[in-house]
Amino acid sequence: MGVCDAIEQYAPAGKPSAMNAPHLPKVAGIDSTVPPQDHTVAPVPQAQGAPALMIQDRLAGWISDLTTLQELTERLARTAALDEALHELLRAGAALVGARRGLLVLEPSDGLGPDTTVGLGLTRADLGHIETVPRAATAFGRLLDAPPAPPGAETGIVNADLLADSTLDPRHREVAARLGYAASYALPLSTEAGRIGAAVWLYDEPAEPGERQRHLVGLYARQAAEHLARLTELDRARTTEVTLREELLPSRLPRVAGVRLAARHRTSALGGGDWFDALPLPDAALGLAVGSVTGSGPSAVAAMGRLRASLRAYAVMEGEDPVAVLSDLELLLRLTEPARSATALFAYCEPALRKIVLAGAGHSPPLVIGERRTEFVETSLSAPLGMLACWEAPSVEFQTQPGETVLLYTDGLLHRTGDAMDRAFARLHSAAASVPKPVREDPDALVDHVLRAVLPDGLDSVASDEDVVLLAARFE
Repeated sequence: MGVCDAIEQYAPAGKPSAMNAPHLPKVAGIDSTVPPQDHTVAPVPQAQGAPALMIQDRLAGWISDLTTLQELTERLARTAALDEALHELLRAGAALVGARRGLLVLEPSDGLGPDTTVGLGLTRADLGHIETVPRAATAFGRLLDAPPAPPGAETGIVNADLLADSTLDPRHREVAARLGYAASYALPLSTEAGRIGAAVWLYDEPAEPGERQRHLVGLYARQAAEHLARLTELDRARTTEVTLREELLPSRLPRVAGVRLAARHRTSALGGGDWFDALPLPDAALGLAVGSVTGSGPSAVAAMGRLRASLRAYAVMEGEDPVAVLSDLELLLRLTEPARSATALFAYCEPALRKIVLAGAGHSPPLVIGERRTEFVETSLSAPLGMLACWEAPSVEFQTQPGETVLLYTDGLLHRTGDAMDRAFARLHSAAASVPKPVREDPDALVDHVLRAVLPDGLDSVASDEDVVLLAARFE
């Protein structure tokens, strides 16, 4: 709703009810202690030009209210995360109705979620107490379970004195006394598509918002509901993509004699195609793989799933020859997805001998971390899969010492640092070299140490555009 529409709809209908709560918080442009002029009684002329002054004052009040409403709506529109928007709505609504605390229940009527409850001035324990009240006895429960109201109908629920209400549920009375609130005002959050939640603001003493305040918070809630509906759809899409991605990656790492495994995966905000795998092979061997598919979003995730599944099949058939495995993978990628490229690294491990044979296609070299050395494995340079008419590069064979760990990773770990690649490699090497001896004995602790050292100060957050994968194998 624009400012002009809000001006058209906002027409004072008489003297508003005064707030009973003392010392109400003030909001810019809203002063509930100064009621508008009464329309039912003719004004007494006191001075020449008084009617014109009253009209000017009334127009100034309307403009001030709408300015406040616009500022609050713009502040809400700047929120990009659903949880952030829920808290902003609660804070703005509390200021508009003169309350100090409140809660918002997000429960879309289509049943697809997400369902959550957030509080303002309430701890998780306080919300837990409120949730013990029978749903039908709560204002938000009655709003969420009621049939949709006609457009423009008054649907807010006012309870100006909860403890004086003889019909109040006993459990509700007990919780209100325990948490110290005496009145409430509840408002539904609805769009044309349906109801998505309800907000309840709580007063410490018997009180209720005036008509002017209810009108303004109603305008704000209608705008806020549309914004929450959009963020809810985005949240659903992200949740679906993350779930799909996690299902396409190993749910747990295999147990293979002579080696201990650990992995970490950080998904980017856009959803990329980085992946890892570890699978037992014939003759007590182990296959380790990491890779990255170009692009982002659902198509990259799907391509990643297809590539990983294909590599597993090739590894079972000819895993002892990593070059053959990647050659088959390159041919498949070139025939089925000619517009896409990918990097990959596959290692064939014999834990009993601590021997590893690996081949890489445009991928960063592994890092060997031990008590006496921390060094990158020298691999041959090779183009990514799908970049050449025929891919083939020589494999590399090396052997680890007892207690050494081989760390495989994707380029996202380096890109997230924001450094040039040579400096990023140096940072990774420094992080690995600084791993304390007790930490080196546990691959889970080792990958966490490296991740924190390479990506400090929030660089390990989902807001990044780069996926991160680390796969560690410690040989006994």
